[in-house]
Amino acid sequence: MAVTATYTVSGMTCNHCVQAVTSELSELPGVDAVQVDLPTGAVTVTSAEPLAEDAVRAAVDEAGYELADA
Repeated sequence: MAVTATYTVSGMTCNHCVQAVTSELSELPGVDAVQVDLPTGAVTVTSAEPLAEDAVRAAVDEAGYELADA
């Protein structure tokens, strides 16, 4: 059963930003889909199992952006 989680990523300003975040998050094991709403910074990740927040934070950091604290 798929799990969907939404995160807020700060610092994204353009489609290149969206592509960078999407690419990094898509590489996490079990991730099926990543949807980014650029105006709000909302990033919805669909995965096979719940993702560790540390893994999500590391992927967003690798893309050059920051995961906002919930």
